[in-house]
Parts: sequence; C-alpha cells; structure tokens
Amino acid sequence: QVHVVESGGGLVQPGGSLRLSCAASGSIVSLNGMSWFRQAPGKQREWVATIGSGGSTNYAQSVKGRFTISRDNAKNTVYLQMISLKPEDTAVYYCRLTAPSGINYWGQGTQVTVSS
Repeated sequence: QVHVVESGGGLVQPGGSLRLSCAASGSIVSLNGMSWFRQAPGKQREWVATIGSGGSTNYAQSVKGRFTISRDNAKNTVYLQMISLKPEDTAVYYCRLTAPSGINYWGQGTQVTVSS
C-alpha cells in the first residue's frame, strides 16, 4: 500500500510565496513522473507542472516563471515552490505520483489561498 501526503498549503497575501511538499511512503521503491494539479472552486482540476524521472520539467503557461517543481528521489518527495502568488492561484493543490508500473497515486490535497 502506498500513502501520499501533501503539505505546505496555507493563506498568503498576493505576491507572497509558498512551498508545497508531497511525500510517498509504503510499498514503493521508485517513481517516474511526479506532477502537481490544482482545482479551484467550481472549476475542473487542471495540470500545473510535471517533473520526469530524469529531472526534465514542464509547466502550465499560467505558472511558468513563477512556480518551480523539484524532486528528491531518495525521499520519494516532490516539491512545488510558488512565488509571486496571485488570487487566481487559489485552489486545492494535489500531487500525482506515477510508479514504473503506470499506476498513479494521488494525495488528499492541500489548500492554497491567496488573499489580502
């Protein structure tokens, strides 16, 4: 069994920063792609960023230049550093971890609220 836990969300003022973490534990040896998604109230879940097993990264246009995804393979952990946050970044952020088998594991989500 694999357990995925996100952390680091909270309330921040516009222009502020947050760092999200997502760690996998349990019956998992390695991970391929690691991604972040977000879902704002009343909207569909949208992809934010992905980091491959080799470290290559891709970002949604809306966050490019403001968000940075990184990973620590030894800890089976993925991070999302967010700067210059905007009110439209308010959402529940989810991580998705993909095992070599192709199985995806999702976390429970962490709330990010950008408001003055």
